[in-house]
Amino acid sequence: MENLIHYIQSKISLTQEEIQLTKKYFISEEIPAQTNLLKAGKVERYIYFLDTGIVKGYQNIDGKIVVQHLVAENDFFTSLESFMTETPSLDYYETVTDCKLLKISKPDFDFLQQETKFWAVFVKEVTNTHLNCKLERVKDFQILTAKERYLKFMDQYPQLALNVSIDNIASFLGMEPQSLSRIRKQIVF
Repeated sequence: MENLIHYIQSKISLTQEEIQLTKKYFISEEIPAQTNLLKAGKVERYIYFLDTGIVKGYQNIDGKIVVQHLVAENDFFTSLESFMTETPSLDYYETVTDCKLLKISKPDFDFLQQETKFWAVFVKEVTNTHLNCKLERVKDFQILTAKERYLKFMDQYPQLALNVSIDNIASFLGMEPQSLSRIRKQIVF
């Protein structure tokens, strides 16, 4: 819970009352590796904060697994459209490693959104951060070579680079595993 509070306080200031409200509405859960948190066709009921571990988010597009999210510790994730509209998700989320999660349900999220001032400000900050990451990712696909994308990934997410399979990293970076293997052989540290 302390990592969550610290993360929120890195974005906005919190009073003691707001800290207590946050602690009240987030539930802690320990999940083993390779556990499905969400399957396509199901409605996402939670927003998660990843306290420890690694999670991947993907879609099955015509039988091919396309990894769209690799989530490292101290970050939020969810199938946002499904969560907000309460409609079936197209996404799958699965733990890559053993994970400790903190989660908030849709009713509790809505309560904080409607009844407090701090929550809406915080959600806006996180949404903007994630949107900027998405825009940078699109730009990277447009202007960086596969090798440059991999080097940037390793620089920004060394823990993911060490603990996520080559297949998942390759999919996330928009290349085939064989291409990533060739790139990795070219890199001298």
